Amino acid sequence: MGASHSKVVLVTGASSGIGAEVARAFVERGHTVYGTSRHPETVADPIRGVNYVALDNADYDSAEACVAKVGVIDILVNNAGESQAGALEDTSMESIEKLFAVNVFGPIALTKAVLPGMRERGAGTVVMVGSMLSSFPVAFRSNYAATKSALKAFAFATRREVAPYGIRMISVEPGTIATGIGDRRSIHIGEHSPYAAEYQTLAAATRKNEDAGIDAATMARVIADAALAEHPKPFYAKGNQAGLVFALRRLLPRQFILDMTARKHGLPRVRS
Repeated sequence: MGASHSKVVLVTGASSGIGAEVARAFVERGHTVYGTSRHPETVADPIRGVNYVALDNADYDSAEACVAKVGVIDILVNNAGESQAGALEDTSMESIEKLFAVNVFGPIALTKAVLPGMRERGAGTVVMVGSMLSSFPVAFRSNYAATKSALKAFAFATRREVAPYGIRMISVEPGTIATGIGDRRSIHIGEHSPYAAEYQTLAAATRKNEDAGIDAATMARVIADAALAEHPKPFYAKGNQAGLVFALRRLLPRQFILDMTARKHGLPRVRS
């Protein structure tokens, strides 16, 4: 499944950020692109050549409706999701369940909806867009990191399951991306939380890291290249010196990596 033939591509969360740039990248390469939004009629800056369709990750029935509307789908890029931060103790179970619905169960529902058609045609690609916080988790991002870890494990395990039918499953982990997502992140810190001071330290470092992160277009090219590769790898990562830090992750003790990640986010080491 190379890039020489035009494909039908469905990109979720295509109204802004990485999703918008992924949709743009596929259009520029001559593919037919559908981009999802909860409210496609209100997309502020629509990309020429992208057909916008409705999808709400938290509404699993909308996955079936979206696929029925688009029809044949050669490549699915599961990018849409919610960013969340805060103290676990201050985050309600309702908020955690909603995050998993949007970030995990929604993409799974959409993947399930496209698999029968891909299997019958003997070809297809599904890309799960995760986060390097899955591989390098940090305090106050536990719920978000857990959702992205779930997506990665889902992609890795399902890869062999669907491979006999010509379907490729790929997991992609962006590092820190300068998309302004921090302005849309849901925050859970109680008014008098004992975690407030450390959370503010992490939030300030996160903002600084995001402002200096790679641009969404760079990440989009990685995703498009992976999806169109003849023999894609199971896993791709970009940003935050990915090549170096993943090598260190393989070589160094787990606690060292956790401490290193905490320091990157402004938090000192604490022995436990």
